Amino acid sequence: MRETGLFISEFFRNPRRTGAVAPSSARMARPMARSIAEHNAPVVVELGPGTGAFTTEIQRQLGGRGHHIAVEVNERFAALLHDRFPDVDVAVDRAEETPNLLAARGLAAADVIVSGLPWAAYPRQTQLEILGSICDSLTAEGTFVTFAYLHAAWAPPARRFRALLEESFGEVIVGRTVWANLPPAFAYTARWVRR
Repeated sequence: MRETGLFISEFFRNPRRTGAVAPSSARMARPMARSIAEHNAPVVVELGPGTGAFTTEIQRQLGGRGHHIAVEVNERFAALLHDRFPDVDVAVDRAEETPNLLAARGLAAADVIVSGLPWAAYPRQTQLEILGSICDSLTAEGTFVTFAYLHAAWAPPARRFRALLEESFGEVIVGRTVWANLPPAFAYTARWVRR
């Protein structure tokens, strides 16, 4: 309840930056973390983790392996994440800085990038900048996973983002709607080959 209360208060303080009135559900977190390899030591970058709805599932999937960087611009959310997830490398920064954050840690690239960012709330230029940093940060076999709210998926900013996603990646898979999320949402899983 503490996390939900914080999320709601941050939404009302800055709705564009927070992007949702409530954190995502555990059921939504499952398809978001599904692309994490079951073996080896994957590098996972989580953009906009908020209060940790996806972080919990990512940590469960990793099971102590790899390196999990959570990039959160909101300092209150970042402090909560740091307390709740001592094994997660929490970076208080913007998503556009992902390549620099990886380099600063001696990591060449991410195997999986999971985004909880409110894409439909961003202007085109911001969408382009963040998506560019994601493409620059993934391995050639990497996977990018993000989501969209069902009710807003047909709004012009959301359609624009989906078009940019399809231009940037060779394959974009649209997941099933998670009705148990508030509001209902679905995941995009994108993979690409460097040109």
